[in-house]
Amino acid sequence: MDERTRAFIVSKFQDYYSTAQLTLPPEFTSREWGFLEFGSADDVFMKRHRDFGSEGELYDYLRGMAPAHAYYSVAYYEYPGAPKMKEKNWLKADLIFDIDSDHLPGKINSYGDMLEKGKKETLKLLDFLITDFGFDESAVHAVFSGGRGYHFHISDPSVLSLESPERREIVDYVSSKGLDLERIFTTKEISGDAGTESAKMSMFVAEDDGGWSSRINRYLISYLSSLAKSPNAMEILTGFKGIGEKTAGNLIDVFKDEHKVAALKRGNIDALRNIRKGVLETIVSHGISQMAACVDEPVTADIKRLIRLPGSLHGKSGMKVTALRIDELEMFEPLNDAVVFGDKSVKIKAIKPFAVQMKGKDLMVEEGLQEVPEYAAVYLICRGVAEYGSH
Repeated sequence: MDERTRAFIVSKFQDYYSTAQLTLPPEFTSREWGFLEFGSADDVFMKRHRDFGSEGELYDYLRGMAPAHAYYSVAYYEYPGAPKMKEKNWLKADLIFDIDSDHLPGKINSYGDMLEKGKKETLKLLDFLITDFGFDESAVHAVFSGGRGYHFHISDPSVLSLESPERREIVDYVSSKGLDLERIFTTKEISGDAGTESAKMSMFVAEDDGGWSSRINRYLISYLSSLAKSPNAMEILTGFKGIGEKTAGNLIDVFKDEHKVAALKRGNIDALRNIRKGVLETIVSHGISQMAACVDEPVTADIKRLIRLPGSLHGKSGMKVTALRIDELEMFEPLNDAVVFGDKSVKIKAIKPFAVQMKGKDLMVEEGLQEVPEYAAVYLICRGVAEYGSH
């Protein structure tokens, strides 16, 4: 980034911060702050160990310095501005989750496609937080990172004192790590006149009892009930390892029977007693990868991590780090809703061809001089594929 380009982008960020409304974290005066400024790759480094005693101090800093990136610590400290970590005196920390869209499995066709995949993964994680962990929606704060993904911030008192190992266990749970299917598909003795051997019934948790067992119940029934109605059911089922035509036929018959399906929903899988447990585990294993949430474990486990400030700008995109209510998350369109700069025409020199879709428009730039809307100029400069002006 040459000096002329740096001056342009800093001025644009200063314009934004002159009127920006930030979403400050709870007890923000107890947080460590860190900033990265615009510059060449050789002279960029994190300025951290900062603290602010008032909102005014923080706003003045952002308006004056217009950093490329603004962060605060998930930790609360007694002395957040101390120059060494051991001197800060850690008190507690928010619980943070990071969904990084470019780390998700599967093919990515475009930036917009990547962000959409990230949002779907974020909604999946949200369901775990609300349904399995019981957090109230008001306690879960969603944030679009301004770049590639989404964060969840949780400041509920029940999680603030958790250490790193306990936070890793939470990530293990939502990502299905260590999930033991042997403990989910089991048997239960029932009372009656029959001998003990014949008084056992196959069981697993009912669909509304909670936890991974219930998720598996709902998946297994939903998937096989839907498949049983498909003309390709036999072909699809025999495509699973270990499932022959006879077993596939039995599964189709069971899941076409409403009474048997109703019993399955209650946790009674006796209707599947002729189906080998390994067959059910094969089908469920296929579904677990779809149900599990892909979370960046080091971010959640790090109780001294710095996280992006909602309301700030992301220095590699020029887009807003956007705080979202839970009811806003599904309809949020980052390439429109997080774009803060206008349509005024700006001259740039593109270093290489580049394509992006922003504000509902497909933008294609070729190498060389051209004019683009301001929001695109900021984005392209932040991405390092364009310089400002005609020189």
